Amino acid sequence: MAEEHYVEDLADKDDFSQWYLDVIRKAQLADESPVRGCMIIRPYGYALWENMQRLLDDRIKATGHQNAYFPLFIPESFLKKEAEHVEGFAPEVAWVTRGGGEELAEPLAIRPTSEAIIGYMYAKWVQSYRDLPLLYNQWANVVRWEKRTRPFLRTSEFLWQEGHTAHRTEDEAEAETLKILIEVYQDFIEHELAIPVITGQKSDAERFAGAARTYSLEAMMGDGKALQAGTSHNLGQNFAKGFGIQFQDIDGERKYAWTTSWGASTRLVGGVIMVHGDESGLQMPPRVAPIQVVIVPIWRKEPEREVVAAAVTSLEGQLRRVGVRIHTDWREETPGFKFNDWELRGVPLRLEVGPKDVQNHQAVLVRRDSRPRAKEMIAQDQVAERVQQLLGEIQQNLYQRAVDFRQSRTYRAEDFATLARLMADREHLGFVEAWWCGDGACEAEVKAKTQATIRNLPLAQPGGEGICVYCGRPASRWAIFAKAY
Repeated sequence: MAEEHYVEDLADKDDFSQWYLDVIRKAQLADESPVRGCMIIRPYGYALWENMQRLLDDRIKATGHQNAYFPLFIPESFLKKEAEHVEGFAPEVAWVTRGGGEELAEPLAIRPTSEAIIGYMYAKWVQSYRDLPLLYNQWANVVRWEKRTRPFLRTSEFLWQEGHTAHRTEDEAEAETLKILIEVYQDFIEHELAIPVITGQKSDAERFAGAARTYSLEAMMGDGKALQAGTSHNLGQNFAKGFGIQFQDIDGERKYAWTTSWGASTRLVGGVIMVHGDESGLQMPPRVAPIQVVIVPIWRKEPEREVVAAAVTSLEGQLRRVGVRIHTDWREETPGFKFNDWELRGVPLRLEVGPKDVQNHQAVLVRRDSRPRAKEMIAQDQVAERVQQLLGEIQQNLYQRAVDFRQSRTYRAEDFATLARLMADREHLGFVEAWWCGDGACEAEVKAKTQATIRNLPLAQPGGEGICVYCGRPASRWAIFAKAY
């Protein structure tokens, strides 16, 4: 990809797919890899992921989980121990059949997920009810041999965290599944990424292979499509029975453990781009932005540069002391070029300092989230305090905008004709709320005729009954239908 930054070269957001690819390239988040379906995450994109990783990891550890690491390679026989699991993942598994020039006695899967290898180890580690619960998480890469790929959203290799827990009772496992969904994932995505999500249970057709129940968080992107932002699975005893995770309970009986797994990945980077980005490029939520404030010194002649540099050094010290992530742009480019470049990269605040500003003991603060750009003159000794206030305002503003957009693109359908019409309207595409009878055949027909799927059955159900949006039979489940990435 060429090193281009010009905002005017961005595709129009009406061509959402090309706009998305342009933003990733021009903002230098990622680049193409010579390996099909893989991507190279560049420093700016990786800094965003590191900030997200740190904030999510803090939440995971705060709920009592510990980080560990498990092997990349999984013996074929391990995957076969849970039949539904291996069937669900078979089309996506990449295999190693040779090593060091020799055929392997048993093929090794490159992990698409780690339930199998972790289940094997849990069977060794769990002997008594006193060994439970096991609350482990790992940060790793996984490989799923995708046919159609898109940077961050769906790649053959991606980065994620995957939690795996084992419990004494079914109720404990269900509580864990919902705790991760709401207290960890929803809290992180909404408060740190400024992305509103709908939490709910997946239908059987969308359930994780081998799970008893799958819960998800669904977010609306800037084109009205849905993005599954994370999943939390109650695995029941399926994997425990497959791998022999048994323990002697307090009553002396041997019992199978109840297990869970849950994960969130670099597709959240794609979510940040598609929820908050605009015609000028990225808009980074301040809490995860690699750079929260960019300082742009403005000068014409060398004596002016020295005067401005002294003021910039003072401002840098102020901001660093209060923990603001900053960058000062001393490149030999015009101020206009720099302004456009950093707006493309989505930096929440720009701080301009020129000779007249130094003379007047002030600086100019410019918000990325305003249109036209809101400029504010601020005394230099008040910059740190004001920056902190504005970063909080921008974070909240981005979240509220996303909420408002989702509300404006959420519809209700009483019959299939309405659902089909809404799903065919590309200009106003969004979420459609409707009753569903629970029959997988109705769900499959809706998907075949509209390309829309049930994203989830929201935890916040309206109660009562209605009629199924497809077949017209009595229905007690309220579902979110949408086209999805």
